Amino acid sequence: MPTTATSAKPLTIALLAGELSGDNLGAPLMRALRRQHPLVRFVGIGGPAMIAAGLECWVDLEQLSVNGFVDPLKRLPSLLRILLATRDQILAAEADCFIGVDFNFFNGLLEGMLKKRGVRTAHYVSPSVWAWRKGRIKSIKKNIDLMLTLYPFEKAIYTANDIQAVFVGHPRADEISPIADPDARRVAREQLGIDERTSVVALLPGSRASEVGSSGPDFLQAAQLLKQHLKAVTFVIPAANQRRALQLQELLTRHGQGLDVVLLPGQAETAMLAADVVLVNAGTATLEAMLLRRPMVMSYRLGWFTHALVSRLVSTPFFALPNILAGRQLVPELIQDAATPAALCAAVLRLFEPANRPALLAEYEVIHRQLRKNAGEQAATAILALCQRQAAA
Repeated sequence: MPTTATSAKPLTIALLAGELSGDNLGAPLMRALRRQHPLVRFVGIGGPAMIAAGLECWVDLEQLSVNGFVDPLKRLPSLLRILLATRDQILAAEADCFIGVDFNFFNGLLEGMLKKRGVRTAHYVSPSVWAWRKGRIKSIKKNIDLMLTLYPFEKAIYTANDIQAVFVGHPRADEISPIADPDARRVAREQLGIDERTSVVALLPGSRASEVGSSGPDFLQAAQLLKQHLKAVTFVIPAANQRRALQLQELLTRHGQGLDVVLLPGQAETAMLAADVVLVNAGTATLEAMLLRRPMVMSYRLGWFTHALVSRLVSTPFFALPNILAGRQLVPELIQDAATPAALCAAVLRLFEPANRPALLAEYEVIHRQLRKNAGEQAATAILALCQRQAAA
């Protein structure tokens, strides 16, 4: 390991994001780190955004993306090979610290391995210890030197357990203005060639193959029902990558006959801005829809075995991030057997009623301002301080 962070050898920071949501968080963090410490080298695993920010990427992100419990079990041998190879590459690179970006189980194992070898470890995005498997606090305390939390209530949990944590806010809350742009919907529709008078529903069934496979048919069947109730309606579907685009095209062939659909390469933000209502899978997309001031319905469906396990472990009443942050239900949640096409259709239609919007959007703004903390700069400052402690050790 280098003895100082300012030696001839550049500061080397290893990062690992295992899915696109983490990639989108890792990239602004890397840019903030480079602003504060220009001579920095980034190595590890990430997606297109982190690669564009300067990451020397060792593995295609798609090789790591998993969902639930069953998928990792099936892919255990390949994931284990990646885990061990990544550990060895980080050690060979003489990284000054390692940042696990979300992807909690895999990164937790890697953090434990690296800390035993003297590498300082930070974790960006707290695991949901407040929701399920609270016993994970013990392993976090053992394996992680610094926890960077996106949400304010998380820091108190770590402080109470004598774990160093910094609430940095959410990068998307910084990137999106808390003052809603009245022209945003019109501009987005012009970009997509959608008439201003048309009703628009954005469908976001997920970024993982398993999520699209589970929720995609429900979403498209709900769209068929919505078509019967709305005079003119267009459905906008952003595909996370080319693989998801091909998967969605196959689903449209089976379930999308007669629908007016715009299938986009990425552009989730444009899709949501163009929409009157968003039908969205659980996860960070619910936060983005809130930040963009779009009424939404959240739906999630897991394999039966995964759901049977999760339902026994979860201790939170909510799954959608706006609901968790508000401490009450702002957003309708339709989970597992409740996520029928008819129920999804009915929930979306209720959000087309103008009376249901003003109070909801006002609450969205309050939460947005709470999360707007200049996250990248705060996280970068905390991580560089961690590297300095490593150099002084």
